[in-house]
Amino acid sequence: MPDGPLSLPAHLYLLAWDISKAEVVGADEVPRLVRAGALVELARLGLLVDEDGIATPADLDAYPGDPVLDGLLELVHESRPHRWRAWVTLRNRFTLDAVREQLAAGGYLRPRKKRALGLFPTVDYDLERPAAVEALQEEARQVLRGPMPVVELSERDAALIALAAAAGLRTLWTREEAARYEKRVEELVERGDTAAPALRKVVDGVRAAVAATSVAAGA
Repeated sequence: MPDGPLSLPAHLYLLAWDISKAEVVGADEVPRLVRAGALVELARLGLLVDEDGIATPADLDAYPGDPVLDGLLELVHESRPHRWRAWVTLRNRFTLDAVREQLAAGGYLRPRKKRALGLFPTVDYDLERPAAVEALQEEARQVLRGPMPVVELSERDAALIALAAAAGLRTLWTREEAARYEKRVEELVERGDTAAPALRKVVDGVRAAVAATSVAAGA
């Protein structure tokens, strides 16, 4: 799967796009998924490290130069210490907005101004490159299904699909299909965790948030 100029959270956002409906699925899941991707990307770069379960900046002066990641790292710098799971949900719309702006600047999305409730100005987005997104989603399905052994995948691809599976993205596979590949998902987590030791904690945070949403929806 291509690394390209986009960050891991931007790739995850594109995976959540339902091309047939021309919209992103999962109003609750996507902000958490995008934030989770940003956390893992910063961990992969060595800019966020784990200290007794706390997501901690490794260097007060080091920034990756990516607007999405820079924004999150600055937020972590300015906030009191939190565990990885807390950062999956804490002010995650901040990261989602930054990802959308990044994708619009890269030509993947087209911003469209509108008014919420006919009064408040807001911005919505249309997909500009559906063929590219469809190809990315198909590659994601192949990573989950195999046949390539997990050890031959890049740590980044493994982390990408592990996070997508944790969020239960319906654009990629059904819940039943994801359950069939539960063992492979665990192998993907282990593979991605070699480059980003925080991956397992972030995946657990995404799963917990999804489970909490499901319980609330059924209440």
